[in-house]
Amino acid sequence: MKVLVAGGGIGGLTTALSLHAAGIDCEVYEGTAEMKPLGVGINVLPHAVRELTELGLADQLAATGIPTRELRYITMHGQLVWQEPRGRAAGYNWPQYSIHRGRLQMLLWQVARERLAGRLHTAKRAAASRQDAHGATLHFTDGSSATGDAIVGADGIHSAIRAERHPNEGPPRWKGAVLWRATSIAPAFLDGATMIQCGHHNLKFVCYPIANNPDGTQLINWIAERILPADTAWNREDWNRGGSLDDVIPHYRDWSWDWLDVPALMARAQSVYEFPMVDRDPLEQWSVGRITLLGDAAHPMYPIGSNGASQAILDARVLAMHLKRGATVEAGLAAYDAARRPPTAALTLANRGLGPDIILERTHERAPQGFKHIHDVMPEAELRETAARYKQLAGFDPELLNERESHSA
Repeated sequence: MKVLVAGGGIGGLTTALSLHAAGIDCEVYEGTAEMKPLGVGINVLPHAVRELTELGLADQLAATGIPTRELRYITMHGQLVWQEPRGRAAGYNWPQYSIHRGRLQMLLWQVARERLAGRLHTAKRAAASRQDAHGATLHFTDGSSATGDAIVGADGIHSAIRAERHPNEGPPRWKGAVLWRATSIAPAFLDGATMIQCGHHNLKFVCYPIANNPDGTQLINWIAERILPADTAWNREDWNRGGSLDDVIPHYRDWSWDWLDVPALMARAQSVYEFPMVDRDPLEQWSVGRITLLGDAAHPMYPIGSNGASQAILDARVLAMHLKRGATVEAGLAAYDAARRPPTAALTLANRGLGPDIILERTHERAPQGFKHIHDVMPEAELRETAARYKQLAGFDPELLNERESHSA
């Protein structure tokens, strides 16, 4: 069996490594001409860290990211709504890592180059796919093509493989929320391993450290999100499109507390990127014969709950497992579809409903000027239930995850 993987992002590279570990030949075709550590911070949740650990990447992850110990939800007045341990501190057998997306991708790229010598190709952007009873062909924008037994469309939110199957789908779904994302070098806040989510639906701020520096400072990832007026013109999303601090800092000028000065952190930004928050409606089918979708090509979702990269990693591992175990290529891809499509569809829709961030929205609605004690406006049982429900939906309930069978093929 030979699998052609369109896209060399986190999902595509994890797919290649997983297929290789399962003894399945594959080729990766990345559209960019040169791989660079682009982007800002992401979180890799314990269930995804488990999968990368099974690929032998535990030491590299530990050397690259920050093992997150706690998550805190904070109001725009700096008041604590909810806090919970994360990673090993929460009882998982694996850590949660806050990590620079580009560094993680480069780590995966380097390992894939070592293990799949000569099978990683750049400047090969997917344009179309074809299949028959004997195999599948991947066509590229430069006019060339490659043949194999199966095609995995891991080519992102603007997937050509998805678009040819759904030509009338149109652009990603945007409801007016824009993210300004950046990294800043700054002193550590709290314990130096905490992720915070502040504010409410119309004005939110998220930050967490993604690397330690030799001088004791940290590289801190931050995201400022606000809702723009309904008549704002559409801008095609692009993680590498520059943004302006002047468009965002004024909205957070009063968000300064004794443990974190939000405007000051923003002002230290190395570069700022602007990104409209988008997703797509869940599909009724990913796999058609020998061709399937994976990661953002299959289930682009709002970046809520730290699930984008983690779900792509899970996709990759489950795909390799079912291709290894399936009686035919088609059967393996159908089993992968059945295993991964329903839970990611549910997660996409849950994120539209704010996911676990609904805690902040409810608190703001009930106490917009603040509170004397959080339990006066939000009972502890409601807080716990909201957090637990999302973990179960996203597949990283600690008890179930620690006991779950491995996805190793």
